[in-house]
Amino acid sequence: MICIMLFVAACGGEQSAVTETGERQVNIQQEAYVVAAAHPLAAEAGFEILAKGGTAVDAAIAVQAVLSLVEPQSSGLAGGAFMLHFDPITNDLSSYDGREIAPASASPDMFLKEDGTSMGFYDAVTGGRSVGVPGVVAMLAMAHERHGNLEWGTLLEPALRHAQDGFAVTPRLHESIKRMATRGRLAQSEKAAAYFLDTDGEPWPVGHILKNPAYATTLSYLIDEGPEVFYAGPVAEEIALAVNEAAGAATLTVDDFLEYKPLQREPVCAEYASKKICSMAPPSSGGVTLLQILLLLEQTDFALKAPGSATAWHLLLEASRLAYADRNIFLADPVAMSGDTYSADELIQSLLLPVYITDRADLIKEDVSSIEISAGDPVAYIGREGTRPGQDLSPEPPSTSHFSIMDAEGRVVSMTTSVEFPFGSHLMAGGMILNNQLTDFSFQPVIDDDPVSNAVAPGKRPRSSMSPVIIFNEDGTIYGALGSPGGSAIIGYVAKTLVALLDWDLTLQEAIDQPNVVVPRGGVLVEDDTLDETRLADLEALGHTIQQQDLTSGIYGFVINAEGEIEGGADKRREGVVLVGP
Repeated sequence: MICIMLFVAACGGEQSAVTETGERQVNIQQEAYVVAAAHPLAAEAGFEILAKGGTAVDAAIAVQAVLSLVEPQSSGLAGGAFMLHFDPITNDLSSYDGREIAPASASPDMFLKEDGTSMGFYDAVTGGRSVGVPGVVAMLAMAHERHGNLEWGTLLEPALRHAQDGFAVTPRLHESIKRMATRGRLAQSEKAAAYFLDTDGEPWPVGHILKNPAYATTLSYLIDEGPEVFYAGPVAEEIALAVNEAAGAATLTVDDFLEYKPLQREPVCAEYASKKICSMAPPSSGGVTLLQILLLLEQTDFALKAPGSATAWHLLLEASRLAYADRNIFLADPVAMSGDTYSADELIQSLLLPVYITDRADLIKEDVSSIEISAGDPVAYIGREGTRPGQDLSPEPPSTSHFSIMDAEGRVVSMTTSVEFPFGSHLMAGGMILNNQLTDFSFQPVIDDDPVSNAVAPGKRPRSSMSPVIIFNEDGTIYGALGSPGGSAIIGYVAKTLVALLDWDLTLQEAIDQPNVVVPRGGVLVEDDTLDETRLADLEALGHTIQQQDLTSGIYGFVINAEGEIEGGADKRREGVVLVGP
């Protein structure tokens, strides 16, 4: 009998590991396959594909197609994504950029009012102009061509089945609809309101079976005609029509879809705690900023501090503040990162140079929080100079998803995927939520007379914080994979999990369960009801001004322990699961 281990971590629930026969099971050997995703139906879809002999990329396509249906507040086929892929057979690590692009109509002042001030966030998000050309389908098609095994149409069958037969509304989806129908403008969007609300204008209750025939039609197009139909056919036409009707102008055209190209990029990697940590390069700021945090910590006594102590959190916060300061100035689409005397690649290299990291780490004091932390001058360390860009203050709200997969032959996918805001632009087409990723650009193209690298421009990709991670042992074998949603806090969520795993010697689930303590926009945010009064007081005594609030990470991943056994981890703050099979 096939032995399936299911790790369930719903909001407020406890981790369990139960086999088909009801026996408790702790570990499964490395030759098993694994999928960890933010919704049980999505994880089951990936598991179904892996059981058929599909690759990690095959399973990723199935997972994403189902997430688009059952977790529309977070990601979808009309959004974008970043994916890391490792093939142990060829020893090849690849990263794929499926980030949205700004259409040809985009301009640096598109989110400014007539007086030059920034538009209100909801006005920018829900007016149609926020929708970028979706990239996730093209990216998955590129990866499938290179790393897939099963037929494209087979991979979409689980999503088609759930779209036709319906799926149960979960507590998280219900609460998301309720929040965005009252605080947002979901109820004002005709197609979204008709789908997510009942005839009385109320969110569908938990357990309601929600069917999506429009999405089933979109999936049928993709199954019958292939991924190209998304960019040169009725799907692209329907999305463009919905956007232009909302914008009152032709802001997004089918020609913009035809121009979209996914990209393969070099990942960014660094050694930390006897492991090799790899993540995504720009236009995601996640990888570089995450690696900076870890490398800065390595220059301190962090590894010697008591796990979870106020001093340990303090050092993590100070390293994060330094890294975020650099991020907010230097990182964007690589097309905008070059200076007069240096390239984007050279800028990335300079931000991770050991001598630069050492000098920045000297600013970290163990007994006090620095009063003012600003960006450094990394290109000076490679003998270059240039005008410093303006500081980007884009809002980057937290609505994203992540999944981690390993197939039976050891190929690994770590993919973070997003529509940006909860329910994206609140517009729907083809049964899909349309992204609002263009509001990840800086609303202000110039700050204090300095051009902002992350300003809007046609064909440009907005900066992101998505931080999919693959971790390697010293001998080059896979140790694990993970990532998280969370907007600009993604970087902090992932950093916390990595140090808890590698420095504090916790299991992956224990590391995920640790409090979230982050600095996404400068101030210190602490997850509600997670740090005791003593540690909060100690952090404040060190000079930190703390705000406690709900911080809903969503880390999903796996590691392979020293015995060659898979340990899965699913964030209890959300509804996802980890499935492991032989």
